[in-house]
Amino acid sequence: MSAFTSVTARRIAAAALTAGALVSVVTLPASAADHARPDRPKVQITAVQYDSPGPDDRSNRSLNREWVEITNTARRAVNLDGWTLADEDGHTYTFDHYRLEGRATVRIHTGLGRDTDTDLYQDRRHYVWDNRSDTATLRNDHGRFIDDESWGHHRHGGGHHHR
Repeated sequence: MSAFTSVTARRIAAAALTAGALVSVVTLPASAADHARPDRPKVQITAVQYDSPGPDDRSNRSLNREWVEITNTARRAVNLDGWTLADEDGHTYTFDHYRLEGRATVRIHTGLGRDTDTDLYQDRRHYVWDNRSDTATLRNDHGRFIDDESWGHHRHGGGHHHR
């Protein structure tokens, strides 16, 4: 093999290696997309019934018609153990050994009741949410803000207000 042939062979080999490297770099995002991270938890307050329908007579039925709905919009379940739901006056409900399934909603009622997968009860004998204005705030088990919902004079254009 001549020196010329040897140099040409090395150049062809180098070009092939370079082309292979470029192809692997170009295909990297596609393969990375195939192994994307699982859905991050997306838990939010989706509805609040702060003014119990009918007379506010403090009956358990009336108290349980006051509620907050929380939805997990991700596919994976989220462990809400230790998370809190609080009003502006500091009334706080702490989730105890509760797992919210993916794409599921739970309703947290004010009054007494038996907890199920879709309904939890604060077991209070007094209303929590102010009918005129208040803010429901959801925090995780580390005290980090997750979501809130306000109504009345505290309302900032509706929807979810992130702090």
